Amino acid sequence: MVYHIPALLNESIDGLNIRPDGNYVDVTFGGGGHSSEILKRLSSGKLIAFDQDEDAAANAPADERFTLLDQNFRFLENNLLFNGVSSIDGLLADLGVSFHQFDEPERGFTFRQNAPLDMRMNKSGGVTAEYLIRTLDEEELANILYNYGELTNSRRIARELVAARKVKQVATVNDMIDAIGRLAPFRQEHKFYAKVFQALRIAVNHEIDYLKEMLLQALAVLKPGGRLVVITYHSLEDRVVKNFMKSGNFEGEEKKDFFGNIETPFRLINKKGTTPGEDELAGNNRARSARLRIAEKL
Repeated sequence: MVYHIPALLNESIDGLNIRPDGNYVDVTFGGGGHSSEILKRLSSGKLIAFDQDEDAAANAPADERFTLLDQNFRFLENNLLFNGVSSIDGLLADLGVSFHQFDEPERGFTFRQNAPLDMRMNKSGGVTAEYLIRTLDEEELANILYNYGELTNSRRIARELVAARKVKQVATVNDMIDAIGRLAPFRQEHKFYAKVFQALRIAVNHEIDYLKEMLLQALAVLKPGGRLVVITYHSLEDRVVKNFMKSGNFEGEEKKDFFGNIETPFRLINKKGTTPGEDELAGNNRARSARLRIAEKL
């Protein structure tokens, strides 16, 4: 089974504008597809990769130029300093869930197979989706579903989950579907469940908060002329990345100097982002929602 097929592989590697002697970071190592291509373009340069999922370690190449850290990318800056790197020439982030994580039912990332409601990227710590459903009150659950799944009927879904857990534990995918299935729109069931699972997964893994932490640190460690390359998969994370690259803040607020010039830490390389072409989608349908954004630090 393929661990992961990277989306927009060539476009993202080209976007890094790699210098053979430069220092680069892949903060989402996964199956190693992007890292492998980066290493092909390095001579004396170094590549440091991050992945909090212990399964990713099996994909690490035996290469003296390469270091894999079993850390969440929110600890980017400190880990680089610990490994003797104070500045970098480029950083790549391929956000979202790997094929491997989706294809292992026991991880609980997909509604297509019954499994425990886990959803943790890091299996060794943190709370599970089952824990959130069991312990949060109706309002807290509704906020998660609305903010991270953009579900307009979030309060009804939360109400059904709270009612269901009073009868029996909502501990598996099937338990979840039994609890909220009647709220799924006809012929849009898959889209509905995908939004629910996305919301819970983001909450379990603090994905938006940690993404923001990583981006701020990336700005701090990138050299002038260094490239920030990010592949997003849903509107929430894409909005965060787009705003940050555009303005240096997550609200997208343009700040101007005394003379009216817009102050921004980046130059946008592809202003509207890049999406996969038909040829790529034919071999990797899961890349359909991918969008690549590239910026250069000024």
